[in-house]
Amino acid sequence: MGELRHGRVVPQVESLLRERLRRKEWKPGERLPNEVALAAELGVGRSSVREAVRLLARDGLLDVRHGSGTFVAEAPAESGEVGQLLRRARLLEVYEVRRALEVEAARLAAHRVRPEDIERLRAGLRKRQERQEDGPAMFVDADLEFHRAIVELSGNALLLNLFLAALPLLRETLIEMVRHETGLPDVSCAHADLLGALERGDSDAAVKATVDNLETVLSGVREAVAQ
Repeated sequence: MGELRHGRVVPQVESLLRERLRRKEWKPGERLPNEVALAAELGVGRSSVREAVRLLARDGLLDVRHGSGTFVAEAPAESGEVGQLLRRARLLEVYEVRRALEVEAARLAAHRVRPEDIERLRAGLRKRQERQEDGPAMFVDADLEFHRAIVELSGNALLLNLFLAALPLLRETLIEMVRHETGLPDVSCAHADLLGALERGDSDAAVKATVDNLETVLSGVREAVAQ
């Protein structure tokens, strides 16, 4: 079944349920146990189960039928190469938006970051590293938490609002990327370089590290789509 760790409950419940769906513990069209039963089995509150189910339904994995229960969604029509191509096309668009927002955020943050902010970012980067083996949802949440903190440090409220508006789609797409794409590059060094640049207050280096992080993935996806 998996084991819950300390930290945010909903992403862990989502990850556990997603893994059980992946292992086909419940078949397409089969009804899941109700909220009360799942909450008791996982040792969490009903609200956490409800939110995790909502996220999985949004991703098209579950079908919530009010009055009837929650069912495993039937396999989507778009599968195989077509589905992969559509995922990669959406991933390209999402990363283009990320670049537009996060490059400027890094440049501004380098001028405004304080020592206590660096410690918070360093803790966030450690958490990102620790979550790499904890499933796609938990890893993506830790990664986005790190990047969101940098956007917040830009001091630009409009930039932050734009990032937050894109966050749900960004999260969904990144989880799909981690789950389905093979041979993804390790961009840990680019993240460490970004933190170092911010600590030095070097805006040019912060921009370069951000571009290196995003372009490393973008170039691979562009090449895959072109093929």
